[in-house]
Formats: sequence, C-alpha cells, structure tokens
Amino acid sequence: MKTKIFLLTCLAAAFTLKAAAQEISIDKGWKFAIGDSTQWASPTYNDANWKPINLAYDWESQGYPNTDGFGWYRSHLVIPSSLKEKSYLKDSLRITLNNVDDNDEVYLNGQLIAKYGGQKGDIKNGNYGPRSYTIAANNPAILWDKQNVLAIRIFDTGGAGGLYGDKFTLSMADLMDPVSINTDAEFSYGDNNSLNKSIKLVTTSNYAYKGKLAFKVTDPENGTVLYEKTNDADFTAGKPFTYSFSIARLEKKSYVVSYTFTEEKSGKSITKTDGTPYVLTPYPSSKPKINGADVYGARPGNPFLYLIPASGKKPLIYAAQGLPDGLKLDANTGIITGVVTKKGDYPVTLTVKNNLGSNTKKFTIKIGDIIGLTPALGWNSWNAFGLSVNDERVRTAARTMIEKLSAHGWNYVNIDDGWEAEQRAASGEIVTNQKFPDMKATTDYVHSLGLKMGIYSSPGPRTCGGYLGSWQHEDQDAKTYGDWGIDYLKYDWCSYSEVTAKNPTLDDMKKPYQVMRASLDKIPRDIMFSFCQYGMGDVWKWGAEVGGNSWRSTGDIEDTWKSMSTIGFHQIADGPYAQPGHFNDPDMLVVGKVGWGDNQHNSRLTPDEQYTHISLWSLLSSPLLIGCDMGKLDKFTLGLLTNDEVLAIDQDALGKEAHQAIKEADYQVWIKDLADGGKAVGLFNTSDKYQTITLNRDENDLKGLTKIRDVWQQKYIITSGNTYSVKVAPHGVMLMKLSK
Repeated sequence: MKTKIFLLTCLAAAFTLKAAAQEISIDKGWKFAIGDSTQWASPTYNDANWKPINLAYDWESQGYPNTDGFGWYRSHLVIPSSLKEKSYLKDSLRITLNNVDDNDEVYLNGQLIAKYGGQKGDIKNGNYGPRSYTIAANNPAILWDKQNVLAIRIFDTGGAGGLYGDKFTLSMADLMDPVSINTDAEFSYGDNNSLNKSIKLVTTSNYAYKGKLAFKVTDPENGTVLYEKTNDADFTAGKPFTYSFSIARLEKKSYVVSYTFTEEKSGKSITKTDGTPYVLTPYPSSKPKINGADVYGARPGNPFLYLIPASGKKPLIYAAQGLPDGLKLDANTGIITGVVTKKGDYPVTLTVKNNLGSNTKKFTIKIGDIIGLTPALGWNSWNAFGLSVNDERVRTAARTMIEKLSAHGWNYVNIDDGWEAEQRAASGEIVTNQKFPDMKATTDYVHSLGLKMGIYSSPGPRTCGGYLGSWQHEDQDAKTYGDWGIDYLKYDWCSYSEVTAKNPTLDDMKKPYQVMRASLDKIPRDIMFSFCQYGMGDVWKWGAEVGGNSWRSTGDIEDTWKSMSTIGFHQIADGPYAQPGHFNDPDMLVVGKVGWGDNQHNSRLTPDEQYTHISLWSLLSSPLLIGCDMGKLDKFTLGLLTNDEVLAIDQDALGKEAHQAIKEADYQVWIKDLADGGKAVGLFNTSDKYQTITLNRDENDLKGLTKIRDVWQQKYIITSGNTYSVKVAPHGVMLMKLSK
C-alpha cells in the first residue's frame, strides 16, 4: 500500500494499544530555555548553557514558577535507520509528544516540520493536548543514523506550561495508524440488567483491511474470562465494520470488554477496552422529595432567584412558610424571586406535594455579605465544546438541566470561552460574536427556567482562546454582565501574564482579581466570582480575602486516571481554607461525553474511575461543574449526577473539605466533617487490582459513629466490631456516611 504523506494530529483514545511498530523513547536528554529566538531552532546553535529539564513535569514545577509565554526544548538524538528497516510501512516517521501546553512548533534540524497540533491559527491560540506528527521518511530534514536536533517552541497562555507526560517517542507510521475502534455508542440496558452495544472498525485509508475481530469479556475481580468470540472483519474508508453484542445478567460492578482487530497480511493488531457501566444510584421515587443544600445566601437589595430542587411524579405543587418580605414563590414552578432589603437569617419551611403525598424541608435563607455558601452545582461548556460553544448548545444544556438535573440542585449554566467578539464596540463595551446573537435573550431564557447564567473572561487583553479579555475595561464589562443578568463569572489568568511583571509578586497575582471584584461590587447583582489562575501563589490562602467564591487550585484536568487522580488526591495544602462562600476548585468534571470541540467522545475514565471522580470532588467540597455534552446524557452519567446523598456531601452547610486521613501505596482514606456531626468517608483503591480495604472506627475521630451508610446505594450496612472491611474495584471507591 502506498500512503499519502502528510502532517497530522491525532489524539490517542484511552485504553488503546497500537501494535507493535518499533519505537524509541525520546523522553531523556532535553534542555530548556525561557524566551524566544529563531536561532534556537538551528542545529548549529550552542545550547551548552541551557538547563536540563524533565519531560515528566511541567516547566513551572522545575524552577520556572508563574512563567507564561515562550519556552524552547532542544534534544540531540540519533534516529536509527533500523526503525525504517523493521517497519511494515517504510514511508513516514512519527513523532509523538504526550502533552503540549498550550501550543507548539516542531523543528527538525532547523526545518519547521509541524505546528499547532495540525490546527489553523497561530501559536498563541492555545490548543492544549497530545500531539502525533508524521513526516515523509525521505524528508531531507531527517538525518538517518546521524545526530539530529529536535527543537520544540512552546507558547503557554497560563497555568502549567510546556511538554510533559509519559510518552515521547519516535517510530515509523504503522499500517494500523489510520484504523480505530469506535466505542462511542452508548451501552443500552435491556431485560434482566443486560447491556447491549455496537462498536465499529473504521479507517481513513483506502486500504482494504481484512482480518479477525476478537471480542472478550473479563471479570477483573478474579480474571475469569466470561465470554469470548472471534469474527471475520473487513472494512475500508467509508465502509466500517459493525459488531453488536449483548451481555446478560450483570452484577453491580464493571467488567472489562476488549476488542482486538488483527490484520491478516501484516499480523498487525489494534486493541481497545471498555469498562461496562453499572448504576448504583437507586431509581428515583415517584413520591415528592425536596433535595439540595440546606442554606442559600444572597445580598440585600439584589435580585433573588432560587429554584426549589424537588423530585417526584409531576405535577408538583410548591409552598414555603417564613419567606422574608420581598420574596414570592410560584407554586407551580417552585421558583422564588424578589428582593430582600434587610440582612438576616430567615428560617423557611419548604413543602412540595403531588398526588402521592407531600414532603417538607427546613431551609435557611441568609441575606448578608456572603453568597455561594455551598459549592456551585452546574454545567460549563468548555470540556464539551471548547471554543465551538453557541447559543443553541447553551439552551440545550439549560433545557436538559431542567428536565433531568435541577430536581437535584443543579442550577448554573455557564458559558466558557468563545462567546466574545474580536473587537469592542465603538463605546468600549464588550459584545458577542455571531454564535450568540442576543446574550440578554439567552440569559432571560435561562432565568425563565429558574436557572442561573454564567460567563467567562480574562483580566488580560485576550482570553485563552484569543477572544477579548477585560483588560482596562473591568467596570464596563461588569456593568454589561449586570445588564445581561449574569450570575457567575469565571475569570481566567491567560494573557494577563503579558501585562504584568515577568515574575509576578503575590500583590501582582492578587491585583487583577481585586480590580474585577471592585467592579462587580458596583453592580446591583449577585455574581459568583470564580478565579481561574491554576493555584498560583497558593491562592487558597488569599482567595477569600480578595473576594473569590472559588479558585482553581490546580492545572487543567483531562479525562484520564493519571490527570484526575493526580489532581484530586493532591488537594491537601488547600483543604483547611475551604469555608462557606469560598471553595477550592480542582477543575471541572470529566464524565459523560467530552471533547473540547465539535467532536465528543465517551470519557476515557472507566466507570469505577468516574465513581471515584464524583466521590472525591464531593468530599473536597468542590464546585461540581459538569463538562459533558448535556444533549447526550446516558443512564450511567445521570446516575452519577443525580444521587442526592452524594450531592449532599458536596453541599454540606459546614463547608469543610475532606482531609487525607490515610495514605498507603495502594489505597487512601479521606474523611470530611459534616454539619450534622457525622462524617463522610471515602475508601479509595488507587491500585490496578481489586483489594480489601479496612476502616478502623476507633481511629480518626470516628469513634461513636456506629451507623454506616453506603451513600451511592443509599442503604445502611450491617457491621459488628470496630472495623469495617470492603472489597473495592481498581481505581474505585466505597463512599460512606458514618453517624451516631
């Protein structure tokens, strides 16, 4: 087969092992310099004085704190011709770069061979992610069996920067490179708890692939192969091979489903695995029930909007006793609106009824200086759509939230980057681009449902995506947000590094958030203020002082175990600073369909890892911001997002963050104090195998808490003695509440 030679970017799917073209690691021997010069691409440039750098970590953690902008990596390496000689195809060399944060240009022996992840634009646009580039094997830039200089120019817009990860390789392009196993169709549920699904073998090549597809189901608890079958398979560009299957009578745990295609002529193969989803959240009752936090804060004199989160068979009728003067309730929608002028704590009794009964809840409205008394629950557009967000996608998210999630307390619909025009109006006001023809109308629509509206900006001249920031227009932008009816502002550091000191002091880091805080305070509207500056300067120590309701405590999350677990299990130093109205934010959720653009894929987290994700973020009192395509919520993801007892841990009125009580090589225990005197406890298996974890209830202030409740399954656990042992799945969790 003769392949077309081209530059491309491909984002490798999780759990995919591509067969065995020989490859060499290029993760060692790199040197680094901050700054920018065209000479640094030249193979004759003397980099002897450059400092070594480790590609396992970003440049901030290696002696370059708070450094944004340009940096260069250089490596001197021999490219052996044996790579080409031993490959099945011999026409293209592949360079794999694990993570590029945010954008790159790749030079080989002084020649530009690839850039921007194959995207259009320029190096400052910010296309974060892994890269895989191919160039023709006969390209004169390649010096076979001789020393080559690989130079990579990086531009970082904010937060973590550079090249980092665990896979940096050179290899020959492989016959299986244009082949993928598409598993993004949802599992559907049949009778007797069976699971059904179809997968496809697809390719972009005109080569006629023919071979065998091996299908296997394994129980990871004991390694038992439950089912396997091999089928003939053939496919080519535009003509995929589809395989459908059904797995019957599953227990409430995840099984490993693997698909391996082996091409008959070359013997090359590609494998992908799925974890079967399993729903632990009980099926919702038709009887009425009021969910959500026990407390809600608003400022005096500002518009008040609260949707009572209630589940049960519709229609529901709402009532409220003790509402402060100025508020009124719509009995049919459960929406409370109005204005309260007098500060104070107002105890309210909420009631919801349907034809099956009624339910009441004690609820406190706090009118004062602090809003966001519990972490935000909502949706953010970034992890689903990136810069391709538009008005219809936002309205779809709002409708879906009302139909499926608002009954459980979800209420923010937040637009991330990509809504802004490229230029301001003549008067200086910020305006929307063509994707949002009328932001006020969009906000009014969201408010009409009883939901809140969020928006995004940067204190710099431009956002991470290259759109207008708020630099020197803070008062104007705050007023515009108020006029539109915005309820939440995410403020992303991004290009602010271009207008502040090269090595910003703590005062420099605080300044842009103080400026916007002052601007927001001039607006007669409650606007939640979310700092997005990636934990710089230990923001958790001063975020509340500067007026933040939440602050990012980490770099950006990806939908991988390494990313999620590294972020989640390192929220230790910031924990003591969480309090009502002020919370640490370890970034948005990566469950469901995610994609950071127009093409979504199933989260690469396994089902067990997704349970860990939601459990850990709830223990951490984190803002829970859904990052998936809300128009494609499946049964499993809904189960993750609608468990009221799990959400109650996140929304606990005490506002404390869990602490890491036990850390061993293969498991951790995190414990969170709750307002009712109980404790929420997460037993996390951080290993790749099933293991039994034992909790001693005489330790870690658990003594006397004799009742144990399995929070995900919402049932009490019968135990005896002072210890409790449970078998936990790989990368999985047992989330419990202990009480007297």
